[in-house]
Amino acid sequence: MRAPWFVVTAAITALPLAAHSQQPPIGAAPTVLQAEPYVFDTAEQHGISVTVLAKGLERPFAMEVLRNGDLLVSVRGGALVLIRGATGPAPAAPIEVAGMPTLTPSHSNTGLHDITVHPDFAANGLVYWTWNIPIPNPAGAAERPEQGRIAVMRGRLSNGRMSEVVTLYEAQEVGYPGGSRVAIGADGMIWITTGAPFGDDAQNLASPYGKVLRLNADGSIPEDNPFVGRAGANPAIYSYGHRDQHALAIHPETGAVFSGEHGPNGGDEVNLIQPGGNYGWPVHSYGRNYDGTAFPNPAQASGVVDPVLVWLPSIAVSGLMFYAGDAFPAWQDNLFIGSGVRGGIPGTGGLERVVLGENEGGVRRETLLTELHQRVRDIAQGPDGLIYVLTDGPEHAVLRLAPARLP
Repeated sequence: MRAPWFVVTAAITALPLAAHSQQPPIGAAPTVLQAEPYVFDTAEQHGISVTVLAKGLERPFAMEVLRNGDLLVSVRGGALVLIRGATGPAPAAPIEVAGMPTLTPSHSNTGLHDITVHPDFAANGLVYWTWNIPIPNPAGAAERPEQGRIAVMRGRLSNGRMSEVVTLYEAQEVGYPGGSRVAIGADGMIWITTGAPFGDDAQNLASPYGKVLRLNADGSIPEDNPFVGRAGANPAIYSYGHRDQHALAIHPETGAVFSGEHGPNGGDEVNLIQPGGNYGWPVHSYGRNYDGTAFPNPAQASGVVDPVLVWLPSIAVSGLMFYAGDAFPAWQDNLFIGSGVRGGIPGTGGLERVVLGENEGGVRRETLLTELHQRVRDIAQGPDGLIYVLTDGPEHAVLRLAPARLP
């Protein structure tokens, strides 16, 4: 039987609406990384080649290039991976380091996060990492844990095995188990970043979350930390008011500490860390709410430390490195920042290079590697002076940047 005319009309009328509602996906098409080196022009160094050393890693988060040319890669929430001879012409296949603590079941926001090595690693083999201890949900809840407790652990690496694993610091307070970073200064001080993107923990001095923490080499509290002796304050805190910190670097000459953090919707920052400094979150931010509405308070305010660099829109900051090698002379003392995504558009990540001027202000900025459409997670300088880049999507790769002659 023929359909009534009004049913047919309604169907015809709905066709353009349905077609209009099926928008193409947002973002650049995924890139399949090729075996042959890529060659790109850059603003000051000019020709660089980009070689894929490894790919197919399982959600890598951090890396450390060792002086013997080996490379350590942490898998977020999972294992520690070793790539032998990464700086050489033929890197070995990645292998898992034995002896690391494990989580069962694993969860990407808990367990292993960042790694670093002792300044005298060649002699003592000491590796440090941040570890988020999962807090189980109430009985009967099916979801994975949404909270955790930050800890810092240390072990001794030898012949592909970790031994003498100890916990140097473990927070008693429960908080957001997001990205964390760890770095060790030439003086042996341990620096840790924690996040607090939700709630008021970043301004609460009793909480270690949304902070930069500072510890002695043995995990004890330095007597000159700014909040030691203050009633109700966590003595490990060095600075506060941070949102979601996914980057940390210590300047190789001055010893100054820099952290990078995600803003909400825009307002990603790099900050020069000052003792006792308040960096504003969640009261003050250069970003906006996720629905596009403005924050009720201004970004700048008395008593709030201004960032060194800001990105509007966001670039999803992850990984910081000051370049101090000889392979790229035009990039000496430049700051490199990893980018996961720009302006909320998938497939737009890359590497930011910033020339710093007086008072650490940005003089020039250049965006690199966007042609590869990768999410950059970490950056490191190798003993060869070359730059190594870790991506966590779409191909989870390790890249090596070297000087090249342009065609």
